[in-house]
Amino acid sequence: MTATKGLEGVVATQSSISSIIDDQLTYVGYRIDDLAENSSFEEVVYLLWNLKLPTTAELETFKQELANNMEVPEAVIEQLRSFDVSKVHPMAVLRTSISLLGLYDDESDVMEEQANRRKAIRLQARIATIVAAFSRIRQGLEPVKPLKDVSYAENFLYMLNGEKPNDIEVEAINKALVLHADHELNASTFTARVCVATLSDIYSGITAAIGALKGPLHGGANEAVMKMLSEIGSEENALPFVKEKLANKEKIMGMGHRVYRSGDPRAKHLKKMSKELTALTGQEKWYNMSVQIEDYIKQEKGLPANVDFYSASVYHSLGIDHDLFTPIFAMSRVSGWIAHILEQYSNNRLIRPRAEYVGPNTQAYVSIENR
Repeated sequence: MTATKGLEGVVATQSSISSIIDDQLTYVGYRIDDLAENSSFEEVVYLLWNLKLPTTAELETFKQELANNMEVPEAVIEQLRSFDVSKVHPMAVLRTSISLLGLYDDESDVMEEQANRRKAIRLQARIATIVAAFSRIRQGLEPVKPLKDVSYAENFLYMLNGEKPNDIEVEAINKALVLHADHELNASTFTARVCVATLSDIYSGITAAIGALKGPLHGGANEAVMKMLSEIGSEENALPFVKEKLANKEKIMGMGHRVYRSGDPRAKHLKKMSKELTALTGQEKWYNMSVQIEDYIKQEKGLPANVDFYSASVYHSLGIDHDLFTPIFAMSRVSGWIAHILEQYSNNRLIRPRAEYVGPNTQAYVSIENR
């Protein structure tokens, strides 16, 4: 047996949820471009979980189910209040809070299909509430209860800021959620499937996935991009900063992607949204800096921007704290994690690969007094 580092190029399972073929991303066969331009996030979640687009009636019912399940147990809110906000990262809070939600779900360990579907609704709905509630609590503000008659994207922004957002803000969040919803067998999705392949519960699977997404080489990349842009500070500093980084052989976050050769098909949608939002808010420098960096890295390294690169300036333009970027990624990707968890349950086999052993062989045991 020989190992493939990072499992690159290894096909680990079959799936009907999403695909990346010839640099085109699809959800259940629908091109990401069509979904990003035409669909609501709720429509995409329904598609991922049911492998078909909903009718008008099905979509309205699904949206209402999400809205009706957004409130979280008060004990979870109290736990959010107890954290030392000066020390904890919101992704650590989210990881802990999702695990805690399982303690307050009477169906947590019930493995029947319909019970898992009900838990899926609760998880998708409540993750947005947790992210928004913690953001407000650490500002010394009270959490805002969700509305019952607005979209998922609008509800999140309303709970985050305490006021109804405008249409372009809702469009920006909706588009970002659609684009991040699923991405074939990425690190966090694979983690979720490995976890539930043991027949562990859905809360365990999502908690494990959040732990994987927390890393800067996965979901944390968009936060790292905004940190870089903030360090650069001005348009005239962009290229000197990047050239110095490359000279020191440092990684430029948000550039390139392991599974794409000609470029991430999601990036152009957030690039367009970044241009619109930064112009609307008088913060064009973030977009202009990003374009300079992307063009230079593409020219020098042949690496175009990925979805994380422009999502950073989009979220920043919406006034969202930088350390909330990855939790918002999780709000979206939980839809894909759940789809894969349900698929894993439906045709399960324990995921147990082998390792290529490269350590010493035939060592003789030496008693402790002779070592």
